[in-house]
Formats: sequence, C-alpha cells, structure tokens
Amino acid sequence: MAKRLHESVAAYLNTLEPSVKEKLLQIRACVFELIPDAEEGISYQMPAYKYKGLVLCMAAFKNHIGLYPTAAPIAHFSEILQAYKTSKGAIQFPLSEPLPLDIIRHIIAYKVALNLKKR
Repeated sequence: MAKRLHESVAAYLNTLEPSVKEKLLQIRACVFELIPDAEEGISYQMPAYKYKGLVLCMAAFKNHIGLYPTAAPIAHFSEILQAYKTSKGAIQFPLSEPLPLDIIRHIIAYKVALNLKKR
C-alpha cells in the first residue's frame, strides 16, 4: 500500500471521519487562539504548527490523537499527563474521551515560551 501524501492540512483533515476531524479542529483552534500568527503546514505527513520554531504536530490514529510538542513540554507537564500514554516526544489522547483542551493550551503556551526564549 502506498503511503498517502498530504499537500495541506485541509487535505489531511478531509481524509478523517467527522468525529476525529472535529478533535483535530479543536486542537487547531487552541493553536490559533493562543498564536494568531502561527504558521500551519504539513511536517512528517502531519499537520504542524510553527511560531518562532516548531510548536507541535498532531495526527489521527485508529484509537487516539497523537500530539507531538517535542520532549520538553511533556517532561514539564508529566504530572498532569499521567492519565495519558506518553513517550519522549508524544502524547496519546484516546478517541473515546474528550480532549483535555486546558492541558493542550498549557502545552502550547509553554512551547511558545520556550521558542521565544531560544531566540
């Protein structure tokens, strides 16, 4: 089976079931709520958001939404992320549960602060 290449975030989102698409749109809304000037694009075949560097990538899977904010935010918020499966650079939010949008907003804000500090 050939790997599906996505030319835009809209093209990526249009491949998803409506309920899954809605969850990614919620994350996207959080990004633009906090970073109106964020750049949106595709990176590693996932929707990606940049502001003074990468803020996060996200992707839909069979049973979860993957959020990829890099390692530092995951380590920083490890205590409040205990309810979710995490790895060094990824967080898995089950599709069967509502997204923790407040946590996602904190992660986005923290990552932007890190990006600004690096500059």
